[in-house]
Amino acid sequence: MSTTGTTGHEAACPGGARHARETTDRLLRAATRSGAHLIAEAALLVQGWAVLADPIAGAVYSTPAAAAADGVHAAADPYEHPHCLQRPAAGAVLVLAPGPTVPPEQAARVATTTAALLEVRGQRAAELRGEQMRLHTTLVGLLLAGHTTAVADTLGGNRLTHVTVYRLTGADVPTAHQVLWRAVRPSLAPHAEACTLLGRLDGELVVAELHRGGDDGRVLRLVSRVSERHHLLAGMAGPLPLAEMPTAHSDAAAARHSATADRRIVPADAVGTSRLTPLLPTAAYARWAGSVLRPLTAAHQHLLLVWLRTGSKPRAATALGLSAGTVRARIRELSRLLRADLEDATVQAHLLLALRAPAPAPADDADADADADSENGNGPARLETLPAGLLDSEAARSWARGLVGGLEPHLRIALTCWLGHHARTAPAAAELHVHRTTLANWLTQCAEHLAQNLGDATVRAEIHLALRATRTGPDDPAALPRRGGRTYRRL
Repeated sequence: MSTTGTTGHEAACPGGARHARETTDRLLRAATRSGAHLIAEAALLVQGWAVLADPIAGAVYSTPAAAAADGVHAAADPYEHPHCLQRPAAGAVLVLAPGPTVPPEQAARVATTTAALLEVRGQRAAELRGEQMRLHTTLVGLLLAGHTTAVADTLGGNRLTHVTVYRLTGADVPTAHQVLWRAVRPSLAPHAEACTLLGRLDGELVVAELHRGGDDGRVLRLVSRVSERHHLLAGMAGPLPLAEMPTAHSDAAAARHSATADRRIVPADAVGTSRLTPLLPTAAYARWAGSVLRPLTAAHQHLLLVWLRTGSKPRAATALGLSAGTVRARIRELSRLLRADLEDATVQAHLLLALRAPAPAPADDADADADADSENGNGPARLETLPAGLLDSEAARSWARGLVGGLEPHLRIALTCWLGHHARTAPAAAELHVHRTTLANWLTQCAEHLAQNLGDATVRAEIHLALRATRTGPDDPAALPRRGGRTYRRL
């Protein structure tokens, strides 16, 4: 009969116990150096390969490197790899593939001891993680406050010049933070080629990847996996120069408002892009937009773009790190500068179209005011009306018909009214004289027919323009087909 902690073979053979102690000692020495050394020592002891596989990050450590894919596949489908030994370890899976000459009890001992040592290392890392996370949050806050030089000097001087920002929200953000931390394994080592900061600000997870102008997509892949697994919505912005960190931060929040369960991470450069703008006459479009936006600074335009992309002033305030009152006051001032009612749905759609416009060529820019004045009569360009030939071309009408064509009359009238009320169901239902549930059902039918996400403010602006471009009647709520009471009849 064997004694506790040894096999029968070890009890009968003192050399077996000595060999077990030597194995444990080797693994202990390797564990004091690093997790990578521990995995390498385990692979050497089993005369095969060893991989620590994380469900999000993939292969954390692998010896040899070529075994990484096999280890991840074995962890994902253990029944397809019966020759591999697997042990849970520190939130991941240790996979060992012993050589054919290694006794099974030796391989099992190595696997069990290695997993236990990985757990110890994981617990020690968890004890330090809280302090490290607070440091990361502080560094992210310093970047947002404009102290980019101090942070860059701390992390690597002028080597880190650009930043890519991700902002994630959802009910499971705290767990996702822990999982992403383990997967990214962030380090603040100076003079690295890239550095990833993870911070929790106002209940959301902010990931700032500092690099030299381009990244390899690793952090994007990890953020995508975490978002899917923990049902988060994320926005991404960048790469932008490090000094523009606040801009990237607000753009990421604006992009996040376009994310859905089917598309959980949205890049900022995909928000506000349009199939319409390439169809517009470039020169006339750019001149009109340049004339309209001439009173505004770049900061003014960015605030308006974030407001229009998020769809509300409170959301824009959150994205920009300002109070809602400040955003409201600034939009009132911009309304005065633009001489337009920015609360009007049509004006907002035209403003978004202007903000999307390409920059005019230098020669065009010099004559922009004169050209815009001549195209709009004697007065300067205005947001209330578009210049002739911009949306009334055959290409633009074809785009509009393709977007909103085929809507039944009651759905078209309801959708137009709802958009005119800035996507607020209650006032639109009151004007239509239907129940809010009825209107909600109609809007669902509209979304299915159009195959569009009506929760996206930029999508709503495009639909508003398309409805106006294809209008043959007033689209008046009074013209809603009815058959007594609050019901309607199909035409």
